[in-house]
Amino acid sequence: PAVRMLCIFLWLTLALSFVFIYRDFHYFSSSHKDYRELDYAVHSDPLSGIANRFSCDVMIEKYLDKPIPENLGCIMFDLTNIHDTNKHYGHVQGNQLIRDFSNILHLASTNMCFVGRNGGNKFLALFEDGNAYKMDNFLKKLNQKVQHYNQDPASSLLIEYRYGVAFHEGEEIKTITDLIALSNRRIGTPDQQHREEP
Repeated sequence: PAVRMLCIFLWLTLALSFVFIYRDFHYFSSSHKDYRELDYAVHSDPLSGIANRFSCDVMIEKYLDKPIPENLGCIMFDLTNIHDTNKHYGHVQGNQLIRDFSNILHLASTNMCFVGRNGGNKFLALFEDGNAYKMDNFLKKLNQKVQHYNQDPASSLLIEYRYGVAFHEGEEIKTITDLIALSNRRIGTPDQQHREEP
């Protein structure tokens, strides 16, 4: 009888241990999921789904108060027809246009650069290991995807955008904020306008 009671006690102990381990694992999984959701909410723009202004600032802060690396490039984008879209079709359609352009930016940037919404109708692309060829290739991919979107019969609105590029500008550009400001000033200049290919 004593041996039987000891076996029962051991089985009960094992069963209780399993229950507590299961509860701990479930709690850990739930906490991990909550953390991922919180991290996504903090770093992602709720409208566009890509990196938000906070994430853009985090990227920029990596290079603050440091000499600008020679392989750091920046492209600023301006979604030019968002104001007219909001005015004529309403903010619901305007928001959809921002989401669609953000999605295209994200797809074009895969394994190439960081992209984020810098607020309003402005978007930022940062190339940490960049070169002129990579940035040009990114712009070509983006152009192709926008053309495909604009030619799709299901697209009720067109995406229209301009951009400004800054990369390895020499002594006059000393900081990352100088680089970003230069790309922003260049938006829509004649040599950096988005053109639809025939």
